[in-house]
Amino acid sequence: MRLLEILYAFFTLIYPQTCCACRGVLVSGERHLCGFCRVAMPRTGFCQHLDNPLVRRFWGRVQIETGTALYFFQKGGRVQQAIHQFKYRGNLKLGLYLGHLLGLSVKKSPHYRDLHLMIPVPLHPAKARARGFNQSEVICRGLAEALQIPSRPDLLVRLEETGTQTKKDRFHRWENVSEVFQVTDETQLVNQHVLLVDDVVTTGATLEACAQRLLEVPGVKVWIATLAITD
Repeated sequence: MRLLEILYAFFTLIYPQTCCACRGVLVSGERHLCGFCRVAMPRTGFCQHLDNPLVRRFWGRVQIETGTALYFFQKGGRVQQAIHQFKYRGNLKLGLYLGHLLGLSVKKSPHYRDLHLMIPVPLHPAKARARGFNQSEVICRGLAEALQIPSRPDLLVRLEETGTQTKKDRFHRWENVSEVFQVTDETQLVNQHVLLVDDVVTTGATLEACAQRLLEVPGVKVWIATLAITD
């Protein structure tokens, strides 16, 4: 064991592990994020409140039980840097780690104790092939480690490949995704309590469209969890 520790110390001396948010060198015991960034990345605390700013984005649009985001997303900030490393640089271990942190936050809340399964917001197969993974599925795998409930990416699919949502306003985001999702097997969703998972919520149009499809199945209730929420 001592030899492995020496080899690891030598390896990290030559190839130091860096923080995915600030690029500073990680010290022994740190994973993916340095201690300073872990503290500085702004947490929302939404998990402890049924009524919170994320839930209010869906008022009058779709009926969800409650929802949460782990962090506030600030342009150019540490949260954006970390999510960029995961989503666009393919750092899947970071995505699993962030999903696990989200899961630990959800696990401590009394408002998420009756969940049956998780469903990640789906990507169109062509986009998933181009990226190499669906970031929401990776987050779900991290969540599953903490919550011990199954992830079922097979139960909701995206039928059409839509353009980027980044520069669209709320109406055009909704118009872009309102008819593109489909439940694959309603029998496996009847009376299920579903945690719908995505990376970042902006207007909520994609999550709204997914939730609407799920709620068409008798007895389904929907909760939402994301890594971050924008201003």
